[in-house]
Amino acid sequence: MKLIKSLHKWLSILVALQCFIWLSSALFFNLMDSSKASGNQYRIASVPSKNTHPLNMQSLNSQALNTQALNDEQDKFIEPRQVLSKLEKGEKVYSIKLITLLNKPYYLINHKKALYKHLYNQHSLVDAVTAEQVIIDQGFANSIALSSYKGSGDIVSSTKKSPPFDDFSKEENTLWVIKLNDEVSTSIYVDANSGRLVGHSNDDKRFADFFFMLHFMDYGLWETSKTGGFNNGIIILLGMLMLIFCLTGFIWVIELARKGGYSI
Repeated sequence: MKLIKSLHKWLSILVALQCFIWLSSALFFNLMDSSKASGNQYRIASVPSKNTHPLNMQSLNSQALNTQALNDEQDKFIEPRQVLSKLEKGEKVYSIKLITLLNKPYYLINHKKALYKHLYNQHSLVDAVTAEQVIIDQGFANSIALSSYKGSGDIVSSTKKSPPFDDFSKEENTLWVIKLNDEVSTSIYVDANSGRLVGHSNDDKRFADFFFMLHFMDYGLWETSKTGGFNNGIIILLGMLMLIFCLTGFIWVIELARKGGYSI
């Protein structure tokens, strides 16, 4: 019984500490400026492009494509089947989409499709006019980043990095990280394969992310524990400890009642 009491007392300290952290971080969420916490103070709101169209793979393989249905300038574009014919034999294609990057048309070909964009996907990018494969190099990534930015900062560095990323912990794709020297240290992330603008981050967002980390106990004590959400090993461990805390307390109550420790 002595072990039960000792375990219950120490677990009460741990549980109380974490409950205080939960309440403090929840209070911060209610008081914070959500517009700053998003990291998008200097992000230009994206406008859906009229040239973005998913193309049906079955129609590409079985019959002639009605190119006029894509847009008014489609007669200038290379036939999608011609683009696919240039791929290496046996290379899988899950989808092909006509997109616009920096006001130019491209075919985005997906070779490995995940359920969500932030999960690992494999793409190739082809110029829709010349049929030349395009690589998202540093200059291209910088241009995409600046096209989404309305602040006064200048680019100080552009680095191609592999996951994990502190600002976007769920992202599993290789990204270009473009850092600017404005007053909030904005960083812009661009997918190195597709040219997708992943998002903006800055000091305000990182400050808010710190409280999200505390609230979800997403401390990242080991490589696979930082998930960007509440489904991680540390919070599962705490749940088990809280269960033990409740059980030891229940046993202690029964023991006190058995010894006549309670009276009406």
